[in-house]
Amino acid sequence: MGGFGRSLLCLALMKILITSVLVVLLIISIVAWRTSRFAYESAPYTVIEADGKFEIREYPSITIVSTRMKNADPMEGGTFMTLFDYIAKGNEAEEKIAMTTPVFMTTGQDAEMSFVVPQEVAEAGAPAPKNESVDVKQLQMGKVAAYRYSGSWSQEAKDAAAEKLQTWVKEKGLSPAGDLMTAGYDPPFTPPFLRRNEVLVPVE
Repeated sequence: MGGFGRSLLCLALMKILITSVLVVLLIISIVAWRTSRFAYESAPYTVIEADGKFEIREYPSITIVSTRMKNADPMEGGTFMTLFDYIAKGNEAEEKIAMTTPVFMTTGQDAEMSFVVPQEVAEAGAPAPKNESVDVKQLQMGKVAAYRYSGSWSQEAKDAAAEKLQTWVKEKGLSPAGDLMTAGYDPPFTPPFLRRNEVLVPVE
């Protein structure tokens, strides 16, 4: 085999190796996704009406721990880690609290990120935060319209999802009764096409 033939063979083997590595990484990501999201307790709700990717839900009062968003990107600016510190014994009881889903985020000038407090912890009385920028409070959403989508966490994706939800709400003859909120159910390593993202708005 000449030098040119060996080069082609090496190139073909390299392509096969790269493809195999990518397949393995994808499988690992899917396994990690399935063992992460589904292992977490999730905020309870009742579906009143379902229409494809749209739903009308009823949420009970939910105990959450919240802090102001330091950056438009939820994974930048330290906002997520501020809340994570609370559940990682950064509370007055120095209690380790389980992670839950979803991570709620409000929009606007006073945007906040919130973790849902596990029901057992909430019923026993969620411990006070050590960090003054963190608050434990009740989230009263009641009836909401929700749109579920996958993909990027970018602001453009959120805006597009919000527009679809607002159009659907208008077509249903519903009246928004509060501000838009987003919800993310997956860790950052989840491939975008597997992510469960939502945009929600309270309705009358």
